[in-house]
Amino acid sequence: MKKIIIVSSSFYPQLSPRSFRTTELVKEFCRQGHEVTLVTHYFPDKHDGLMEEFGFKIKDLGKEPVDFKIKGKGIIKLARKIIRRAAILFFEYPMITLMSKVKKVLSKESGYDLLISVAVPHPIHWGVAWARTEQHRIAKTWIADCGDPYMGSTLDSFKKMFYFKYLEKWFCRKADFISIPRLAMTINFYPEFHDKFIEIPQGFKFEDSQKHLKPYKPNEVPTFVFSGLFILGSRDPRPLFDLLLESKKDFKFHIFTRSKHIVEPYLEKSQGKIILHDYIPREDLLAFLSQMDFLVNIAYDPKTQLPSKLIDYYLTGRPILNIDSNYSDKENIIRFLNGDYSGKFVHPNIDQYRIENVSKKFLEASLSLKEEIEQH
Repeated sequence: MKKIIIVSSSFYPQLSPRSFRTTELVKEFCRQGHEVTLVTHYFPDKHDGLMEEFGFKIKDLGKEPVDFKIKGKGIIKLARKIIRRAAILFFEYPMITLMSKVKKVLSKESGYDLLISVAVPHPIHWGVAWARTEQHRIAKTWIADCGDPYMGSTLDSFKKMFYFKYLEKWFCRKADFISIPRLAMTINFYPEFHDKFIEIPQGFKFEDSQKHLKPYKPNEVPTFVFSGLFILGSRDPRPLFDLLLESKKDFKFHIFTRSKHIVEPYLEKSQGKIILHDYIPREDLLAFLSQMDFLVNIAYDPKTQLPSKLIDYYLTGRPILNIDSNYSDKENIIRFLNGDYSGKFVHPNIDQYRIENVSKKFLEASLSLKEEIEQH
């Protein structure tokens, strides 16, 4: 049995890839009989039942960071938007507040075999680096888990300010390992730390996921779905909307996203063909996905990305239409619209995403470091 501490600002019932990452790891480590402590934002009404069921402990990270509320109209609203963007861009506010909160909690923790910090947001890693010293190691091994890099991120419209590189290099130096979904993603990190990287993809309990699926029946018109965030100029759905509407074909395109401002201009134009939804619990989303004719993913690079939704897409058994950011294969989009799924995306080695195998990789990394230390 290992003593494991996980630090994450995202946990059940939050709907995000990092929340799924944390929640699945906590559950699986508990199933394996390890002693698990989770540092996160504690909500008794949401977490007490889960703690009782699985047997882990929570150390409260305090209140969640509060973002600026964009209120008002006209110039007032614009000014507040500018202030909000400036606060994020120049100070990483409000997420930077997590750094001191993590340090405060971890300063009282020690004697663990394995420490896993989960980002985003990256101030989680910065807080661990601040708390972990030669005199206060907290755990024998620290694995900093990154879904994406900070400075090298390609998912934001604005580049990070140059001075944040010192914080990223600081935590990279201190971490024993840095886990990422694909080793090819190291091209987006600083080269001097490439020897610390290990590949550990997203993981789920397949059996828990598959029990939420519903039987598939072909829809009267082509019906498909996208779930996730959009980014103008990168993960940009507008060329897809234009292509679909220009085809003059009947269809229903369901979209679950928080990027509503990108979709809303097309709602009236599509005359009900494009349907916008708020995010829903993962269990409900899986049921919804399983009833679609096919599923859509945009701007996926298999070398440097591994969106967790692609695992959920695979688990439903429905064909996946993968669209690159340049829309280089528009013909395949039309084929899907006509019911020809011969160009569907095929997931290699799906068993690597089983949470049993994912948790094993974390433990193996911890063991390999222990053996290396003993040899020296």
